[in-house]
Amino acid sequence: MSGSQDGRPQVVEPVVGGEVLDRLGQSLDRRIQQQEILSQLGVIALQGGTLDALLKDTVRLVAEGLPAEFCKVLEFEPENNCFTVRAGVGWEPDVVGVAQVGADLASPAGFALKTGKPVISNHLENEQRFRTPELLARYDVLRAMNVIVQGHGTPFGVLEVDSQSEGDFTEKDIPFLQGAANILGMAIEQERNQRLLNAALERHQVLLKEMNHRIKNSLSIVISMIRLQVKDAGPSPVSEQLEAAALRIHAVARAHERLYQTDDVEHLDAGRYIEQVCGDVDESVANCAIHVDAERDILIATDRAIPLALMVNELITNAAKHAYASQTGCEIWVRLARDAGKITMSVGDRGIGLPPNFDMAKSKGLGMRLVRAFTKQLGATISTNSSARGTEFVVVFPLAATS
Repeated sequence: MSGSQDGRPQVVEPVVGGEVLDRLGQSLDRRIQQQEILSQLGVIALQGGTLDALLKDTVRLVAEGLPAEFCKVLEFEPENNCFTVRAGVGWEPDVVGVAQVGADLASPAGFALKTGKPVISNHLENEQRFRTPELLARYDVLRAMNVIVQGHGTPFGVLEVDSQSEGDFTEKDIPFLQGAANILGMAIEQERNQRLLNAALERHQVLLKEMNHRIKNSLSIVISMIRLQVKDAGPSPVSEQLEAAALRIHAVARAHERLYQTDDVEHLDAGRYIEQVCGDVDESVANCAIHVDAERDILIATDRAIPLALMVNELITNAAKHAYASQTGCEIWVRLARDAGKITMSVGDRGIGLPPNFDMAKSKGLGMRLVRAFTKQLGATISTNSSARGTEFVVVFPLAATS
């Protein structure tokens, strides 16, 4: 400060040297680079890759952002009270996955883990607070910085950056290192939750398969009991009705059998399932050839496959019983195809055709009543084409259930 001509004090602005400005510019550039790295790590974590890949990317990018020659993720092993190097950059191949570091309070990494506080040690050769880990001494590391990596409930470990060069890690470096560690912690927790979810789903699948296996066995027992009753009763209208009931139950049992034999316990390949159902009916209906043309790989929910199969069962049985009443032998055609989100199923014959006064909506026969019920359950439409050359029932329904 100096005097002016009018006697008032004059303020002299300090001059900032070019070297100081250069340092400030370098520091600002580094902080910007570090923020960009954290953003990049966040994107990598959200992309849902493997944890090992994220660990490798993290140590590489953190070493680049500080900068430092070495970086590593130390995974805590509570049973041995030590860390194992889970991922690292700058180290020899025999370090990652093998080398261990003590996790007690006398270790920089151990102190960071136990207290949750960042640790900066810029002069390991003169450090009085901690011992220098053997791994760092072997690589002539002069300075290190550690922050905790949280996990689910208990810490996962520590993220550590190390350097052989002169210089200092500062308090301003901690937010960057801790930010990278926090991203790792969230990814680790997410992976753990995913593992638990996968285990629960796998257990659920096993239980569903076991349940379907038991249901199929129970239904098989019911079928056997019904057929024993049919055998004891001998030929009669009641025996025919009991046999028809056994065939319906067998169609349901087939669905549960398919479910415990495949990986997908919630869906069935409709084409394969209908072929099986038609094969079972073919064995039960004497002197009748059933031709099946069913498109494969049409997956539908199990609760929709079963009424579809039961409808096919009823229509085939009805055709065999009534369409060829005065003829020897019969032929029935079953088709299943997908088109624009809908499934078309048809059952046709070359029999005598439907009675002139036939009205499906008013038919009181059990078979037609069941067909109407299954049609409603599937959200389907059903139509008939009948003439003296035969009859065809055409059912169209959406691939997925509608609310």
